[in-house]
Amino acid sequence: MLDGIFDVKKWFVIILKTGVSAGLIWVLLSGVDFQSLKIKFDKINLTLVLVAMGAIMAQIFIGTLRWMSVLKGLGANVMFFALAKLYYIGVFFNQALPGGTGGDAVRVFLSYREGVNFRHAFNGVFLERVATVLALIALVDITQPFFIESLSEEMASVSLTSAIIISLGGIVGVILLTQLYRFPERIQHWSIIRGLGNLGRDLRLIFFSFKRAGPPLFWSLVGHINVSFSVFLLATSLRLNVSLFDCIILVPPVLLILSIPISIGGWGVREGAMVWAFALVGVPKEAALALSLLFGIVVLLTALPGGVVWLVTRKGDNNSSSIPKGAIGAIQDQQEKT
Repeated sequence: MLDGIFDVKKWFVIILKTGVSAGLIWVLLSGVDFQSLKIKFDKINLTLVLVAMGAIMAQIFIGTLRWMSVLKGLGANVMFFALAKLYYIGVFFNQALPGGTGGDAVRVFLSYREGVNFRHAFNGVFLERVATVLALIALVDITQPFFIESLSEEMASVSLTSAIIISLGGIVGVILLTQLYRFPERIQHWSIIRGLGNLGRDLRLIFFSFKRAGPPLFWSLVGHINVSFSVFLLATSLRLNVSLFDCIILVPPVLLILSIPISIGGWGVREGAMVWAFALVGVPKEAALALSLLFGIVVLLTALPGGVVWLVTRKGDNNSSSIPKGAIGAIQDQQEKT
């Protein structure tokens, strides 16, 4: 009976997210000059699009380095290319599955199957995501002074207040997560409580040490700047009058909004956020919408080979990964704090 309830809940969430994506895209398309949109795509520079695809592909390696740095911080002896295969498969499933975080679940499962104990397989992916969001908040805060200059006084006040709230929320969230091991003794034998406690300990281990926190935060910042560079290339391919600096300022807030899983693969939310953001530097709605759609298509196309990697992995062995068993390495259990 419980399985049936969870299935209904899962499908309800999927339908709700689909509705959000479809509704936002419909609103954005209403009133759009499709002839102007078509002209933008007709004049596209395919060479720059291919370069942008290469930059997005580089995200696979950047993301792998970020994930690997977290796992090493937890005590793992990991191999880069073995981990990169799993990361790429996860990127594919993030696009293929409607939930938006399906790729993360796949990465947890595959890394566990390759020899990482479940605690660190799960926490490694979770903490990598935490590093990504924290670096994104930091980048938004850094670029905020330049961003505010282009806003009206009222919008600048809203933007600054939002940045402060998000920053404080991120700090408070991390602090609360680090305290998860402090549950009462009488319930610490419950599996979920024990798991939350381990998450809190691992988060303290990574983020309360500059040596361990530095690498994942660094690679997160590199990744966000690389995405901004990719958007700049796509904007240039559409002959939009925006600079790389504009993209570094405008894209991080869009990525921060996209981190909220309220749509299917970010569709609709990304378009709305980019139309709003690029309007601040004088980009027309049709042009910003064309840029967002092109960005979404490029991300989707670069994710598809991850499906091929997954199929090859399955073909190699129906019962286990084609990546050599233990190639990722087993994480040694660290002595838990009492």
